[in-house]
Amino acid sequence: MALLRKINSKAKSEINTGFGANASDVGGRFINKKGKANIEKRGVGFLEKISWYHSLLSLPRWKFFLFIFLFFIGVNLFFAVIYFLNDVNSIGVPAGLSDAENFAEAFFFSCQTFTTVGYGRLNPMSTTAGFIASFEALIGVLSLAITTSLLYGRFAKPTAYLKFSANAVIAPYKDISALMFRVAPYKNTTLIDAEAKVSLAMMLEEDGKTVNKFFQLPLEYNIVNALSLSWTIVHPITEDSPLYKLIREDYSNITGEILVFVKAFDDMFSSHVVARTSYTFKELVIGAKFLPMYYRSKEGNTTVLDLEKLNAHIPAGISFAFKEEKVTG
Repeated sequence: MALLRKINSKAKSEINTGFGANASDVGGRFINKKGKANIEKRGVGFLEKISWYHSLLSLPRWKFFLFIFLFFIGVNLFFAVIYFLNDVNSIGVPAGLSDAENFAEAFFFSCQTFTTVGYGRLNPMSTTAGFIASFEALIGVLSLAITTSLLYGRFAKPTAYLKFSANAVIAPYKDISALMFRVAPYKNTTLIDAEAKVSLAMMLEEDGKTVNKFFQLPLEYNIVNALSLSWTIVHPITEDSPLYKLIREDYSNITGEILVFVKAFDDMFSSHVVARTSYTFKELVIGAKFLPMYYRSKEGNTTVLDLEKLNAHIPAGISFAFKEEKVTG
């Protein structure tokens, strides 16, 4: 109960957070660094729980194109085997070739049929071969349509091109201290009306049970008109903050996570975009402050935003608002 008593009574916890209150039912962090929910779903079949459209849209670029390449090779190998076993002469392959050459001819004929290229050197010469080629052409047309839609979806998908600092810091702020982290755009996009919401999740002991407590953290500014440079999001640790009575050792002893949600309007997409991340207490740097990450160019006619300095910070002395002594049970 000692740590629970240190949480300021003025800081009212949230109830309907969607994350659950029983700490024993939650494993690890709630949101990973990439902004995805740290959840594994069971009780349904593998194919049922996966949205292939969403999965293929969210795959990294190299994995997406590797998937398309392997699918193309796999389908054509499958049909090449069918042509080979049926009789390669039925698609116009000349006699007297080796098995390897016959299979190669069948594979390339499959590629030409699948993509509806049809060079004309080889063509179906029997009813069975014609049926197989027609079925493959149908699959090819459908696959091309799906691939085109996926490419467009990936290209046109509204995405928040925002980077967050790797760490959050407890830094000096006016006459007190504050929780701070940074976010910055890294593409040539224009984001306006950016809004940040920050919640704090902590595992605390209450009535002999370990429970999850969630607190909405008030921010110095929760909305900025335009997000062109970096934005240092600040939560002042005042008497109303759930962090007010915590001292340095508490951040090591308490399991806590800061949940971050940033929403902005992208005028190019003409849509709102959202970015999420989280910081565990282990990712907090106590007694540090961020270094400036933008400056005037040498020519003096533009501002340089150095994204390599997004997480750059140096030690800074802070004084805890609450006397640094343990509260006994």
